[in-house]
Amino acid sequence: MHEISLVQGLFEQIRELAVENKATKIISVTMEIGPFCGVVVDSFQFGFDILSGDDDLLRGAKLNIVYPEVTYTCTECNHVETVEGKTLDSCPKCGDSFLISNGGEDLILRQVEME
Repeated sequence: MHEISLVQGLFEQIRELAVENKATKIISVTMEIGPFCGVVVDSFQFGFDILSGDDDLLRGAKLNIVYPEVTYTCTECNHVETVEGKTLDSCPKCGDSFLISNGGEDLILRQVEME
């Protein structure tokens, strides 16, 4: 489960931000997790919850997940469909299953609320 190592890297980044801003407590963290970035969201959430409980700076912090928009283009009928937070298995217009996706590959730290 590589999500644990991703959360550990995130915590290092947050600690650096806390030092730069003289913060002593993290209230919330907002992450953008695209459906094609290779992260299992439930595992990432689990890792965040477990590891933050052992960290004085992050204990009690809330993880907010934002899902980016992904645009799909059908190779059969050229229909373009934009969805948020999910993947498409087939074209909603013609039903063809060969779609080209654009977006949704990123794992981005969007916001840290601290005091």
